[in-house]
Amino acid sequence: MASLLRLHALSLTLTSPRRLSSRILRSTSPASPLARRLSAAASPEQRASETDLESGLYLVATPIGNLEDITLRALRVLKCAHVILSEDTRHSGKLLQHYNIKTPLLSFHKFNEREREPSILKRLHEGEAVAVISDAGTPGISDPGMELARICASEKIPVIPIPGPSAAIAALSASGLPTDEFTFVGFLPKHGRSRKARLDVSAHEAATQIFYVPPHGIHQFLSDAASSFGDSRYRPCVIAREITKLHEEFWRGTLGEANEAFAIRQPKGEITVLIEGNSISADETPSDDFLEHELKELMAEGHALSSAVKLVAEATSAKKKDVYALALRVFGK
Repeated sequence: MASLLRLHALSLTLTSPRRLSSRILRSTSPASPLARRLSAAASPEQRASETDLESGLYLVATPIGNLEDITLRALRVLKCAHVILSEDTRHSGKLLQHYNIKTPLLSFHKFNEREREPSILKRLHEGEAVAVISDAGTPGISDPGMELARICASEKIPVIPIPGPSAAIAALSASGLPTDEFTFVGFLPKHGRSRKARLDVSAHEAATQIFYVPPHGIHQFLSDAASSFGDSRYRPCVIAREITKLHEEFWRGTLGEANEAFAIRQPKGEITVLIEGNSISADETPSDDFLEHELKELMAEGHALSSAVKLVAEATSAKKKDVYALALRVFGK
């Protein structure tokens, strides 16, 4: 009898493998690779308390281009929050739909931040978990969220960062420029005088400078930067575009070369510009050997002595009269 039962079981396996295998797959496999990882990573206790998100303001970083660049923690918070504040609900809706997240979206951008804040604070004081996302990257970093986080912190409401993508850090890490010290400037002021004043400050800083530039403003930015950075002809810079997307690009050269190269280009997509810091601090007087070397290079490129003196003085902390005296001693009149 036992042998007959084994033969019967064997015949079932041989005659209907597809039906059995599909039934097994449906009953044991989560819906997606991500779901499988979530299921495997979470303990029974974690899965049971998945919906128990503590009250607070959650600043959730989201992908800057590639939808795979989101953390498992970010997905859990977005799924379990009572509401998600979104810079553009239509744009963010695509991300939530991709990951099958049903949490309600509420628009929250620079034009309605102040109007929304009282009702959001009321919900937080009542014990809700509120998530904030921007169109791309980390909320509050050149995006809505900074002021709300400040108010929450002042009112002792927990502010919880959910770290992830940031265009500035991604660009810096792959730029090849010094990363031990950097200044994130973000978008420059729109007013011309204020823009120049900020660029003048950056031109003298020793740290790598990081700027966000809209695609339609790249020509103006490079022109203004070349003017403020007197040593633009040899100051290294990197222009990162469409980071993590299909047409990702890292352009490398000097600021002067960038000004020439992009004068005939109209790039698309979000742009991050990185400029290497000033190798000579404002308090450090360059040596005569250094100044002589710079003068020689400029004159070899066709600059007149007076023009070379002016450019070297602007690019260093040396006084123009001292550079001119050196030029006369070395090169004559």
